[in-house]
Amino acid sequence: MRVNRMSLMALAMTATCLRAGNAETAVVGTGSAFAAPIYTKWAEQEKPSAGIAINYQPSGSSVGQIQVLKGLTDFGASDVPMDDRKLKEADILQFPTVIGGYAVVVNLPGIASGQLRLNGPVLADIFMGDIKLWDDARIANLNPGISLPKLAISLLYHAGGSGGTYAISRYLAKHSDVWRDKMGVGMTLNWPTGAGVKGSYGAASTIPMTVGGIGYAELSYVVANQLSTIQIQNRAGRFVLPNGDTFAAAAESADWTVPNYAVDLTDMPGEQSWPIVTATFVLVPRGASKTATSNATLQFFKWAFAHGDDAARSLQFVPLPEKVKADISKNWSN
Repeated sequence: MRVNRMSLMALAMTATCLRAGNAETAVVGTGSAFAAPIYTKWAEQEKPSAGIAINYQPSGSSVGQIQVLKGLTDFGASDVPMDDRKLKEADILQFPTVIGGYAVVVNLPGIASGQLRLNGPVLADIFMGDIKLWDDARIANLNPGISLPKLAISLLYHAGGSGGTYAISRYLAKHSDVWRDKMGVGMTLNWPTGAGVKGSYGAASTIPMTVGGIGYAELSYVVANQLSTIQIQNRAGRFVLPNGDTFAAAAESADWTVPNYAVDLTDMPGEQSWPIVTATFVLVPRGASKTATSNATLQFFKWAFAHGDDAARSLQFVPLPEKVKADISKNWSN
């Protein structure tokens, strides 16, 4: 992947202009709710030094892709990599910014956070509505010694186009032929059961009020709201919990040489790997009408790559490997 018209000299000139006379360049981004916590934090930390005012709206990954394709935003953000053909036709630059993961969260009286165990096939059956009660034998077989409540399961899925739905469905399709054939993989699905909520924020606010509820949310929302998570059996056969260490373990085996960095981090090998991990991507238009804001966007993420790792870790994200950051920045200069 080579990038034209965005040399490092242009980025340096942009940064100088941004600071001149204490002026600020306003940049509008929209898309991934998954990425919202870190982009908001980076924007707060960067502004005093680089002078770029980032206004980021967490509208969902599908909206991020649509808005940037229509030229309605300065950059889009998506947890789902955009199709190579669309990137080429629209002259859009795509690159990852951080790695994170989705936790499966539950509201089960008498069950402690991290106590319940599920695997891919059983989770698929729950999300398709084939398992309707928490004391179902398929769940009980994975949880000997735990007294499961005879309680109806209430699924809360992400309404609208969601990177979380894409990651969950991508993982489940690898473990359930029925899921693959009936539900498929996508940012939006035809859910046969449950109720829709507004992304990770909606899941984090609704599940605590839904006894018997199950859903999925990006880990920073889970930690901030003290939600109950579950263990999931990974590809190595071990039951693991979602955290920075298990996300990093999954990322260790990533192939970053794929075109446009469109890496698949779900169900990765490794004893400690969490199976529902994803990178989140930025989409930057390269047309002449967007030159100033595109340069400012790249300058912002150049700052983030150099100074933003501690903030990313504090919000349960995993920074990109240094060699990947270097490769991304190198491509900006070619």
